[in-house]
Amino acid sequence: MHARLELVWNRALHRPGLTSLLLGLAAACGYPPLHAWWIALPAVAIFVAVLHKAASWRAAAWQGWLFGWAHLTLANNWIATAFTHQAKMPEFFGWLAVPLLCIYLAVYPALAAAAAHLLAKRKQPLAFGVVLAGAWIITEWLRSWVFTGYPWPPLGLILLGPWNTPGLAALLPWLGTYALSGLVLLIAAGLVRGAVRHGWWAPLAPLILIAFAMHVPRYVPKGEGVIAYTLVQPLLTQDEINDPTKFEEQFEQIARLTAPGREEPRLVLWPESAVPDYLEDGYPQRYYDRMTANADPKFARERIGSVIGPEATLLSGVVNLDFREKAGITTVASARNSVLAIDGSGAITGHYAKAHLVPYGEYLPMRTVLEPLGMSRLVAGSIDYREGPGPRTLDLGEQGRAGIQICYEIVFSGQVADRDDRPDYIFNPSNDGWFGWWGPPQHLAQARLRAIEEGLPVLRSTTTGISAVIDANGIVRASIASGKADAINGIVPEAKAPTLFGRYGNALPLAWAIALIVLGVAVPRLLALRAARG
Repeated sequence: MHARLELVWNRALHRPGLTSLLLGLAAACGYPPLHAWWIALPAVAIFVAVLHKAASWRAAAWQGWLFGWAHLTLANNWIATAFTHQAKMPEFFGWLAVPLLCIYLAVYPALAAAAAHLLAKRKQPLAFGVVLAGAWIITEWLRSWVFTGYPWPPLGLILLGPWNTPGLAALLPWLGTYALSGLVLLIAAGLVRGAVRHGWWAPLAPLILIAFAMHVPRYVPKGEGVIAYTLVQPLLTQDEINDPTKFEEQFEQIARLTAPGREEPRLVLWPESAVPDYLEDGYPQRYYDRMTANADPKFARERIGSVIGPEATLLSGVVNLDFREKAGITTVASARNSVLAIDGSGAITGHYAKAHLVPYGEYLPMRTVLEPLGMSRLVAGSIDYREGPGPRTLDLGEQGRAGIQICYEIVFSGQVADRDDRPDYIFNPSNDGWFGWWGPPQHLAQARLRAIEEGLPVLRSTTTGISAVIDANGIVRASIASGKADAINGIVPEAKAPTLFGRYGNALPLAWAIALIVLGVAVPRLLALRAARG
């Protein structure tokens, strides 16, 4: 057996490019919905070992790029599904778009690999892995904001446990998500060291310990919180959600699930795209007429108020418009993907506009160049959305202080809560109907990461699933599966005191990154000097 493993290893080293591609695919199996971390961690460990043998920093960068391209392409395959829900571009564009996008995204693993090779090529595999972990933290952080950012998914997501336990992601309050990705590389480097020193079977013991840490259920205290909520998943399918002939039927579905007639105080949560009506006053009448037979925003708001009840507050996804006037003609300048707070009288009591917009979804980059070539947004309409100012806390009085993150905003670690005005919970309305089988569970998993690192409960209301109530430990307290119309009634879990990450944000993982790089470079050198003197 040992001889066969040596043969496989030698063949892997002989074809490092192909090996890196295959290991990248295996690493992606650690993400939901597969969540096969027991495949992903050994794959990352072998990648560290192969990368350490790279002949030059250019070879290391190429292997890092191939690994990143393969694992990010597989993990983001759900993006291709979005192309099946629009008519302006052929569906096969989706299957081209994902690998093309990942040509760029894979640059960041390539940078981390090149940096580790330049700084620690001559070190032992463990020291090399420590430097690689620090470099990976920095490059994942860069990926989260360069060119507006796209951090989906972080490598550390593979350390998140099942719904009833945070797994090793319980360390997030002291690490942050990008440092959790660094921990994956540290574990991988440790597995490599064990295999080198003690044989191929040595990593089994630590993997058994990791399995225990990943799957031991966490105790969930009962009776927390004081804010009653009703969270609705109306099952608004993507092929009907923008059909005006279905709007009234959709409203009746949402109203029924909301359980109208209740008079006690409660927080009602409806998803993104739940209300097609324009609810703000002051638009030209023709815009109200296009959207609904109830062409009066005041009437539409009061009807919503009658559904939620006199003591309730609704948070719901809506679209708002901005106008401009030129030569006496009023036209739409931009739209805002928004959440409005509406009380039982139908009055608007709060507003949040999405800050992290989706390229090609909510706006078309370089529109003047790409639109003539046939490119289009994936969301209905030709008006680009305008970004909001960033995290804001809405004071809802008896219904608490709500932080809002619309749809994929929740994946941006360190950018989901106002640190100067901390909320009691985060509301994450979303429309996941675009994203097939892989997207929704990954989206939910990343919302769990935000709950753990911020110490805040997250309430997700989606159009088609997965909707969930997540406590401040990242445990899913209640959920509604994909493809089901239902509602959850309960009490909002309590927030924790501000975590270390909640206070310092991404300065924390960056500090870990610098410490790891210094440790991986300096300690072996100091030990070598000590050995030479002694």
